[in-house]
Amino acid sequence: MSQSNSALAKVAAALAFAANKHRGQHRIDAECSPYINHPIDLLNVLCCEAGIEDPDILCAAILHDTLEDTNTSKEEIARHFGPKVAAIVHEVSDDMRLPKRERWRLQIEKAPHLSQEAKIVKLADKICNLRDLASSPPPHWSRERTQTYFDWAKSVIDQLRGTHPKLEALFDQAYSKRP
Repeated sequence: MSQSNSALAKVAAALAFAANKHRGQHRIDAECSPYINHPIDLLNVLCCEAGIEDPDILCAAILHDTLEDTNTSKEEIARHFGPKVAAIVHEVSDDMRLPKRERWRLQIEKAPHLSQEAKIVKLADKICNLRDLASSPPPHWSRERTQTYFDWAKSVIDQLRGTHPKLEALFDQAYSKRP
């Protein structure tokens, strides 16, 4: 198998793994869409809009919520996708035992210290989240709550400036749709 086929196979395996782990989960958007759509959106942003081809970054983007939202462990990710992918996923994952406000504060504080790969995944995640909130906000969210999320996401991304100009421009474009 060629190196590009091998990389593609790794990304496809990550997608299948994430689809299985997120099975039965839904986004909180107005359509209650299948959760796997979110990692697919990150993959699309990274590949099609930002030209990212690194299979470790792409796999980490697909798997970025598995530690937070499923029964997946860092060791399981490392076993299937290697220690680098597991490290990136771990870097972008919140400690879900903490209250939301603390998790949000820590994301801002830790953002400048993330690896380059983790910063790229974080940028793609925030782009997709803002796009989703702008196009299909959760029905139970007030305008104020949506604005609060947009402003917090910007506080995180402002700590990542200088990472990837194209992704930053895509974030700014998504942020401009702030309600």
